[in-house]
Amino acid sequence: MIYELAGLRVRIDNRCAFTTEFCKAYLSEDQESPWDIRTAVTKEEFLEERAASPGYSDGYIENICLYRAICSEMPLFDRFLLHAAILTYRGNGYAFLGRSGTGKTTHTSLWTKYLPEAKILNGDKPIIGYADGAFRAYGTPWQGKEGRGEKGETVLKSLCFLKQSKENKIRRLSVSETTDALFAQLLIPYGEESAAKTLELADRLIATVPSYLLECDISEEAVRVAFGALTEEDYDSTVRGGKGL
Repeated sequence: MIYELAGLRVRIDNRCAFTTEFCKAYLSEDQESPWDIRTAVTKEEFLEERAASPGYSDGYIENICLYRAICSEMPLFDRFLLHAAILTYRGNGYAFLGRSGTGKTTHTSLWTKYLPEAKILNGDKPIIGYADGAFRAYGTPWQGKEGRGEKGETVLKSLCFLKQSKENKIRRLSVSETTDALFAQLLIPYGEESAAKTLELADRLIATVPSYLLECDISEEAVRVAFGALTEEDYDSTVRGGKGL
């Protein structure tokens, strides 16, 4: 079957029904036109992943392998996988990044709690693409263990790296600081061409999209601090104006 993923037509030759159900919201109405990417899982890939993921169903394991294979081809179309939570607000996207346990889910959930216009595009595994001088974030069926996300895309306005702290503060990161932080969140494909293209896109992302470090707790104040820096709007005015709670 052919699916619409990150603005591309992706043919997935899956054996298990799991992926058919998992990706049904992204199924293309046009099953006849040519595809951009075609992917399937080899027996060797499947067995390797099953050994690394004991206790999971065959369908789930195949699904993991398929997304890895898709993402390995994405850089050839100026796209790559970024481990981040993408939040949208008034037409712009904000990527919240950090290692597991740093609070991406908690912090973005606070935005949706206090700002009804804020939505989760993808909670963990979005595709980032570059075209016409701008980066965009795309929703995918692969949304992390919480399953937070929706179909869609947004202009990527900024990157925000999270660090747990008792004090809420935010600052702009330098290029070198962003480089060190970002590369831990990238999927670097094994293929030489795709790997080189991913690094090229990452360099361009660092150069064109502003990055911040948010040190925060799990309070509304953390949202206020981040909101002001990332959106360049006044949080209290927005809330009092009836656009928040």
